[in-house]
Amino acid sequence: MKPTEILKHEHRVIEKMISVLDAFCKNVEKGDFKREDAQKIVDFFKTFADKCHHGKEENMLFPEMEKAGVPKEGGPIGVMLFEHKQGRNFIKGMDSGIKENNAKSFLENARNYINLLKEHIYKEDNILFNIAEAHLTSKVQENLIERFEKFENEVIGKEVHEKYHELVHQMEKKYM
Repeated sequence: MKPTEILKHEHRVIEKMISVLDAFCKNVEKGDFKREDAQKIVDFFKTFADKCHHGKEENMLFPEMEKAGVPKEGGPIGVMLFEHKQGRNFIKGMDSGIKENNAKSFLENARNYINLLKEHIYKEDNILFNIAEAHLTSKVQENLIERFEKFENEVIGKEVHEKYHELVHQMEKKYM
């Protein structure tokens, strides 16, 4: 198992919730804005996609790639960091739309987020992670796996992954 395989597996879960969000948006467009479900979906993206997944990338993988000679500025890491920031802004916009009961604002940010994430995941899976695998020694990769596990257990919480997998499953049943 490689650290990039763990991140790719998380991408598959995130893609499922992107599909749920897309289906949810279609309901919102028809006038059915279930704010409680919207909040659960946004919480998934805040915690699972951003804090957990992007946390591993930004705090562990990217710094190791930089140490191995992959440039941050003007390179793929810089692009990914910029897109993470864009995604956070779209999440804030969705959150505001929920709090203000503004379906239009929620939808605009959700659609932008969906488009961003689909392209972002493709770039990471097909470009960035290949660069990581080519530059990181097997020892560094083993160490990253250990650090990912520790991060999950100590920073995120042991049950959090399972909780969000279950949420994705529930939302898929409801909206797909």
